[in-house]
Amino acid sequence: MDSVTKKGSSEEPFVELKTISPRVSESLNLSHVNTEYTGDDGGHDPKEALLSQDSDIEAQKGQVTEKPASTVPLEYGVPLRTKLFYLSTYLLLNLTLTIHSKLLFAQFKFPFLLTAFHTGATSIGCCMLTLGGYIKPSNLSLRDNMIIVAFSMLCTINIAISNVSLALVSVAFHQIIRSIAPVFTVVVYKLWFGREYSRATWISCIPITVGVSMVAYGELDFTAIGFALTLLGVVLAVTKSVVTNRLMTGSLALPPLEILLRISPLAAFQSLVYAMVTGEGAGFKKFVDDGQLTTGWVIALVTNSSIAFLLNISSFQTNKVTGALTITVCGNLKQILTVLLGILIFNVKIGAINGLGMAVAIVGGAYYSKVELNNKQAKKVPSPSS
Repeated sequence: MDSVTKKGSSEEPFVELKTISPRVSESLNLSHVNTEYTGDDGGHDPKEALLSQDSDIEAQKGQVTEKPASTVPLEYGVPLRTKLFYLSTYLLLNLTLTIHSKLLFAQFKFPFLLTAFHTGATSIGCCMLTLGGYIKPSNLSLRDNMIIVAFSMLCTINIAISNVSLALVSVAFHQIIRSIAPVFTVVVYKLWFGREYSRATWISCIPITVGVSMVAYGELDFTAIGFALTLLGVVLAVTKSVVTNRLMTGSLALPPLEILLRISPLAAFQSLVYAMVTGEGAGFKKFVDDGQLTTGWVIALVTNSSIAFLLNISSFQTNKVTGALTITVCGNLKQILTVLLGILIFNVKIGAINGLGMAVAIVGGAYYSKVELNNKQAKKVPSPSS
């Protein structure tokens, strides 16, 4: 996918450096310049003026060290306050949906069907926003539409692999493997887009990964195929996050709501197919026939799906303004907050290693934030002087 972003984007400042073309200065033969000058010249030889100008041009060339604005990632041009707002909203909605879904799964054991409800609600919500004029679909080529279809399949397969792998390994092992997602994100950006991250960024991912692994430490039960599928799930999740960011900041530059409008119906259909294949359709029919789908359950499912709709919007927008790596790190830190809330709400017991891991991960998150802030300051392109 083309990684070149649009210059005209309002989020990315564009700086145009205007200098005299070197060919112009090279074409001036100083030996042909009349060396006679008068007092009107201010007492300065025109040769010296031209030489001085030429030297200044060379000096200017040496001083321009910043990257052009078009090569600076979008997230480094977003104000810190804006990033914090989107990240906090994303975390709040993510934690709310996680806890609410956990409560539902105690009796409603249909994960693919619930995913279909989530994507279906998102599809309905986006259609309503389109009718209200808040979403204006772009005219996409056949190739672009095929990319959207492939992306929707990636999203659904990611969920499927995650659920299947979780059935083959312990929860602790599953979380430990998924904690290395930030490292995979850096590698994917390096291999696919040639993007370089500073050494400090690499180092800052280590305490977060180690801390989350310590928090998840427990009964490490897994099979060879379970390990392979869990690792594949991490790669798919990271790829999904990176591709999401590129769809919004790359050559397509689609708004988050438009992407949701296009992929939600496809993802809902694919989730329904998975639900039928895995037997969830028959299980849900029995759930209804037994009279368990009460008004309270309907309200709970509608509420859960509505939260998912808001989370989907928040997730895509947060990915756009903060970058795929930051939102992946944020996902790791969400696990820490989930454990903390689990202690408060579900009376979850943790050991000394788990508690130490929480502290390590939190410190790592703070260090990562500092590193990214420094990176933003280092890569910020100065405004052109008036």
